[in-house]
Amino acid sequence: MKRFYAILPGFCLSLLIAISSRWIEALLPIPLIGDSVLALFIGMIINQIKNPDELVQKGLKFTSKKVLKFSIILLGASLSIETILHIGRLSLTVMIFTLLTCFGCGHFIGKWLNINWKLSNMISAGTGICGGSAIAAMAPVINAEDKDIAYAMSATFLFDMAMILLFPIMGKLMGLSDIAYGLWAGTAVNDTSSVVAAGYAFSEAAGDFATMVKLTRTLSIIPTVLVFSIINVRVNIKEESKNGIITEKNKVKLSSLFPWFILMFIGMSFVNSIGLIPAGVSISMKSISKFLMVSALAAIGLNTDFQEIKSSGINPMIHGFIISALVVIVAITVEFFIGLV
Repeated sequence: MKRFYAILPGFCLSLLIAISSRWIEALLPIPLIGDSVLALFIGMIINQIKNPDELVQKGLKFTSKKVLKFSIILLGASLSIETILHIGRLSLTVMIFTLLTCFGCGHFIGKWLNINWKLSNMISAGTGICGGSAIAAMAPVINAEDKDIAYAMSATFLFDMAMILLFPIMGKLMGLSDIAYGLWAGTAVNDTSSVVAAGYAFSEAAGDFATMVKLTRTLSIIPTVLVFSIINVRVNIKEESKNGIITEKNKVKLSSLFPWFILMFIGMSFVNSIGLIPAGVSISMKSISKFLMVSALAAIGLNTDFQEIKSSGINPMIHGFIISALVVIVAITVEFFIGLV
């Protein structure tokens, strides 16, 4: 009970920011900025005005770590392999090439710009998969620092804003059909709210298709978190080996490769895929997941100082720009070769 009261102030503060973010998002005439980004920025602004004291620190840590993991588990209930079958092979073809571009080119660009591998790959995941949700899902798997999570979110958000404005203009100049444009926006724009905004700015049909393609992209969270879970364990073992502290207990174990919350996340996805979770329940679990994830990002924002992000320099932002530009080009190029453009 004592622990409960210790985490309550910070948890409630995070929930309050999440509610405020939802309210602000609802006031916007178009889905220009998602509640997750709003919550992160509000938290960072509050941190800039006054650093969180000891009264809320435990609750913020609990929310940014434990609650975030729980939200990812619930997210699994909204993912279904059936989505892929509804969208078809065209979107999968484009998506495979954009993901290879993000993580393949992102690896070398990150090294070239001297960015730590965790921040580099979170930016790549945010760009290639689904913005804030992908970054939030990856962060606990690789033990990312709050400032890196905030920077990765900021980078993907800034380029999403540019894409919302530029995509409809470029689509009309190229004379794209509704399906071609919807596929392009759905695979190249990052966050869900930004995909919706860019899609429906072109046409209703393009917006519908772009949203469905975006849902298919979300499924790639599953293999991504598994792969980076393995990478993180191997990197940790390599570092321990260099320091001469590798022991029997440091050997790779299944529990290390697949943390409990990732196993439960995959389990929920599987259960939903075989139809054991009613559609209404799945929708409700997704809504709860999204709200808790927004609360966790609010806690991360409250723990993040602008000066910490500033100390990372401009290179991560350059990384995000290059990756975003490459994804836009690769997506439309693949569409051209498969005959949609």
